[in-house]
Amino acid sequence: MNRLTFFTLSVLLALVTIPAVAKEPAHSAVNPVPRAGGWLKRHQSFNDRAAKGKFDLIFIGDSITQGWEGRGKSVWQKYYGERNALNLGIGGDRTQHVLWRLDNGNIKGISPKLAVIMIGTNNAGSNSSEEIFDGNKAIVERLQKALPEMNILILAVFPRGADASNKQRQVNEGANAMISKLADGKKVHYLDIGKSFLQKDGTLTREIMPDLLHLSEQGYTIWAESIDPSVKKFLGEK
Repeated sequence: MNRLTFFTLSVLLALVTIPAVAKEPAHSAVNPVPRAGGWLKRHQSFNDRAAKGKFDLIFIGDSITQGWEGRGKSVWQKYYGERNALNLGIGGDRTQHVLWRLDNGNIKGISPKLAVIMIGTNNAGSNSSEEIFDGNKAIVERLQKALPEMNILILAVFPRGADASNKQRQVNEGANAMISKLADGKKVHYLDIGKSFLQKDGTLTREIMPDLLHLSEQGYTIWAESIDPSVKKFLGEK
């Protein structure tokens, strides 16, 4: 064996034996991770419900979505009590936590007609608008892959803070401008209902969001009324 042949074989063997290096996520908002404690218990309760039920409508989000079981309970019963709806909201969640849940059973075995998504405000303190968009995009892609026949209604991240000077509101607004472009006119649809929560001057009142973040019963009524035409359409209701 001459030196050139030996060198060539050595290079080829080295390439074959080099272990594959997993590609690191670009940033935290797209890196699926779980949380500990009661979070895992609630996550598992979703999996248990999905395994036992038939759901036409799912809501995916954080504490604002979980709040349908709190201040929004009576509104939920009025609008979704007879619609085979499943609330997949967990307080404190960021996009990365939703991604992990979707990868670990929350939608296994169900075939909803519609998913309503509103997630990202908890990312606003540590992620950029672009990163929050990336997280939402990854969630949409997960849902499309798992449930290609399902319609997705992705909502603009709700306004927060007393007025437009709030830094996290500004981050969310930047994300919303990009999230809107996820709509494809086919299965992915975008809706911004943020102005429905605000006064004409752009301020947010505590009657709508008592802590300027989470909704009151009146706020949940605004949410339900604002999306109801879309819900009816995608559930095939007249």
